[in-house]
Amino acid sequence: MNDILARFPTLANWPSDASKDARVRHIHGGRKVLNWLAEHPGETWQERWLVSGADRDIAWVEMMVARDSRRPHTARDELTRGLSSLLLGQLIRPSYAFIHACRLTSLPRWIRQSRRPELFAQLQQRGNELATRSEEVANALTVLSWIVLHTGREVDQLTAQDVLNYRAWRRGQAQGRSSGGIGGLALSWVLLREVADLGDHLTLKDALRAGQRPTAELVDGYGIRTRAVRDVLVRYLDERRPALDYASFRMLTGSLAGRFWADIERHRPQVDSLKLSNEVAAAWKHRLKTVTGRDGRSRPRQDYFALLNHVRSFYRDLQEWAHDDPAWVAFSVPSPIRRSDLAGLGKQIKQTTARMHQRVQERLPRLPDLVDSAEQHRLAQTAFRDAATSVPLDGLFDHLGCTYRRVLPRSYIGGHDRSLVPRVRVQRTGDDTVIDLDRVEHDAFWAWAVIETLRHTGVRVEELLEISHLALIAYTLPDTGETVPMLQIVPSKSNEERLLLVSPELASVLATIITRLRRDNDGAVPLTSRYDKKERAVGPRLPHLFQHRIGSQWHTFSEATIKELLQAALDRAGLADPTGQPLQYTPHDFRRIFATDAVTGGLPVHIASRVLGHANLQTTQGYLAVFNDDIVRSYRSYLDKRRATRPQAEYREPTQQEWADFQQHFQLRKLELGDCGRPYGTPCQHEHACVRCPMLHVDPRQRGRLVEIVANLRDRIAEARLNGWLGEVEGLTTSLTAATAKLADLDRTRNRHLNSEPVTIGMPALGRSPSLE
Repeated sequence: MNDILARFPTLANWPSDASKDARVRHIHGGRKVLNWLAEHPGETWQERWLVSGADRDIAWVEMMVARDSRRPHTARDELTRGLSSLLLGQLIRPSYAFIHACRLTSLPRWIRQSRRPELFAQLQQRGNELATRSEEVANALTVLSWIVLHTGREVDQLTAQDVLNYRAWRRGQAQGRSSGGIGGLALSWVLLREVADLGDHLTLKDALRAGQRPTAELVDGYGIRTRAVRDVLVRYLDERRPALDYASFRMLTGSLAGRFWADIERHRPQVDSLKLSNEVAAAWKHRLKTVTGRDGRSRPRQDYFALLNHVRSFYRDLQEWAHDDPAWVAFSVPSPIRRSDLAGLGKQIKQTTARMHQRVQERLPRLPDLVDSAEQHRLAQTAFRDAATSVPLDGLFDHLGCTYRRVLPRSYIGGHDRSLVPRVRVQRTGDDTVIDLDRVEHDAFWAWAVIETLRHTGVRVEELLEISHLALIAYTLPDTGETVPMLQIVPSKSNEERLLLVSPELASVLATIITRLRRDNDGAVPLTSRYDKKERAVGPRLPHLFQHRIGSQWHTFSEATIKELLQAALDRAGLADPTGQPLQYTPHDFRRIFATDAVTGGLPVHIASRVLGHANLQTTQGYLAVFNDDIVRSYRSYLDKRRATRPQAEYREPTQQEWADFQQHFQLRKLELGDCGRPYGTPCQHEHACVRCPMLHVDPRQRGRLVEIVANLRDRIAEARLNGWLGEVEGLTTSLTAATAKLADLDRTRNRHLNSEPVTIGMPALGRSPSLE
């Protein structure tokens, strides 16, 4: 201790701007702290610091102030200065809890002046270039100062884990209460990359993102106790994994390991084999049919049949693989899911399709109202912000009949120079509410951009977020040589890349987005990497179109943000369904609306399927909702096309002679034995030999007359043969054959009406399924 006290006054880590009196207070205060620590056991000052409990509770500071006979303010100032000197001299390395509890406000500045000041100056200059708010740079440098103080390492020696440890402590402190973001932490990571090695992650958010987890780790998360079943699940899922995207794979793992086997073990712990009894299987299927919500109420499970299909496929795959690999034989057991269990799948598919069609039928007619509302709100907020930007701080301006004052953000600490104020905020006279016009205009613009892009492309929401400036390409038609703009949609759900023709309306929207991004980033579209939550992977740095600036960093929009922007636009539009309830749109509703609108507008359904990126035409057909007016319009179009192939003379007004001929035709159809079915305007092919003609419809009341004709024909045939009139015999025989056939057909018709018993047609009888008994 004496050695430390002897060299303590020579420590060079005092603030360079400290006066002589201040330096004296640093020395005296430091000696008091060391004298107090010397009362505790330990080989080093750090050990004594921890044993004393000073790192956990700062009550000792007030205790030492109370021992001092001087004024409390003077004693406390000297003590905190001495403690700061010990921290700067690295005799003590405090915890983050002590640093924030003690509130040594001047200490971060002293750290930057004494611990590699040239590096901190470099970081501050870089922060001023990146950040739009000076307080954000100050917070980032303070975070780095605390990490340096806690770890005892220089700023260029810090690691990524050091930053993550500080973040973990801050999040632990904020547990149970709203804390928002940790001020300056994101920027501190970016600045630290300038002087230290933080690995491959460009931002703190990238470092926090979890990648794809191993199959065994996913399965073990469900706590399966039966080792043999756990191992076969892991092996089976490893076989299926290469053919599935990560989101589908996690869903399959949850179905088999979680909702199937973990549920069985939870309710039947004695079961240790995939071969389930009928009782166990029936109980599991009964539990699967319902799910308990957060309110404690049970409701039917929507994905019931999907889960049954997963389990059924699992058992059938094991049975099939056992033929080629003996290792699967032990697990090739009967499936607990029978065909009869999936009997309601078709009905559920029809109900789901009907619900989708109902959503489209309600939302498609109201889409123009939503588009107009979003466009008008965007223009209004842009004009509002422009009006506020044109006035100086504390200046008044009128907008839409109200008077506003431009005010300074409360968090701004960079002075009152208007050119340095990063955000535009206004306050309505007579009202204390401050409006952040930058945020309002930002939300209005991107809500409009999302709605316009979704309705003109029909892309999925993840495909929307992956659209980049590089996706706009020029395509030359091979036949005409014309160059047309195309939008390249990168693979998403179906992993099938496709091109969309850019309409003039879509081109205007995309051009507006690109212009805005260039304006806010010195003429270039920022390069950002997008994190795919479903695939748990970070994509390459690309000039994404749907990105915005948060603080000093550019980030692509998340799916949650897209839904929030869309919901805000719906709330402003005030759309309602036929029952008066608010009409909700999801991003996928725009995809179904796009498909329905395109096909009803004349686009062939197989072309629409390619545009949407569907692998199956039936999927596209399920998207299409048919309206009643579409049926009428389509049938009229069909009639017009059919009429176009007929002679125009057939659609003129008939003359008196033509009308008289038409009426006479029906008068001439009355015959001795019945009616003639010959169409109007056609000649008689049998030259009025009606008995032979198939167009003769015999009246049942004329059966006796037909019998007489048949008998007369037989007599005439006999006479003709007797006289050798062979030609007459042939003609009469043809008439006799036709008359006999008509008589037989008339008798069959008569017997069918008289006999009420069903006629057996030889179809085999189908037995009832045992499951239906």
